[in-house]
Amino acid sequence: MKEQRQVVTVDQDTGQPLNFVFVLLDKFSLLSFASALDSLRIANRMANRELYRWKLTGEGGDLVQCSAGTTFKLDADLSELQRDDVILICGGVDVQAATTKRVLNWLRREARKGVRIGGLCTAAYTLAKAGLLEGKRATIHWENSDSFAEEFDTVELTKSVFLVDGNRMTTAGGTSSIDLMLKLIADDYGEDMANAVADQMIYSSIRTDQDTQRLSTPTRIGVRHPKLSQVILMMEKNIEEPISPSILAKDVGMSTRQLERLFRRYLSRSPKRYYMELRLHKARNLLMQTDMSVINVALACGFASPSHFSKCYRAHYNTTPYRERGAQGGRFSA
Repeated sequence: MKEQRQVVTVDQDTGQPLNFVFVLLDKFSLLSFASALDSLRIANRMANRELYRWKLTGEGGDLVQCSAGTTFKLDADLSELQRDDVILICGGVDVQAATTKRVLNWLRREARKGVRIGGLCTAAYTLAKAGLLEGKRATIHWENSDSFAEEFDTVELTKSVFLVDGNRMTTAGGTSSIDLMLKLIADDYGEDMANAVADQMIYSSIRTDQDTQRLSTPTRIGVRHPKLSQVILMMEKNIEEPISPSILAKDVGMSTRQLERLFRRYLSRSPKRYYMELRLHKARNLLMQTDMSVINVALACGFASPSHFSKCYRAHYNTTPYRERGAQGGRFSA
């Protein structure tokens, strides 16, 4: 079959192609990386000329394995770059271990030049660890947001699909890399080019930084009662200092008994039980993804004492927080 290629006219005189440097961390997410890379390839194809170039780099410059187990040959070791280059760190499973001192030192050195740096999927952790997100807005995969927020309290963490704050970029993982790259392509060559790339990818709904990663909890679990939704959102925002059901009920203009009935009807549990499950879920994330002590995890999730925390945790998960920590270790996943 003869190929029929749509060509998008590019008027800008851009000179040399823009160079993207993909840094593949150990156990990086293949989907996040491939989504970003292929967006650049398709942009070149749609323009019928080289708008972008790229190379794959990483510590050691030899081989690196993605989280799916496939091995990639790198083009180069971490080396000095030009100021106009764009760095995209590709994270994935166990990004804490993959964020080595050498990677951090290299990032800090390149950042001092004013290089644009992005973190795909869990690599927002790497940027934050290097101190490159201080005072900036950022995003990370929802599964890792609790632990990230605890460790990096000077970063304004959002639930956005992707974010660009100055010369720092972060994505939530998965196909959100496409949304970031389409924004960059649109900034460079206009909306027509970005739309043409999206069409080629059969990507019919381009998201912006105003789009969130997940539906709200009430929507996701099928709760359509407005006051109950309000209470659930209040619970989610007050994990460290839980609010009593009576105050929650009063704040939305109902009695405690009415609130109890709503929870029983829609969620088959009491408000107290649901709140406890929210707190324990966050605690489990922190135990599995951070190096926080069990005592600090307990305090961050609204438990006054480690013994009470351990008792509630064991009743819900059939194991103790200490055993959970021992079995999993602190790690980010994706």
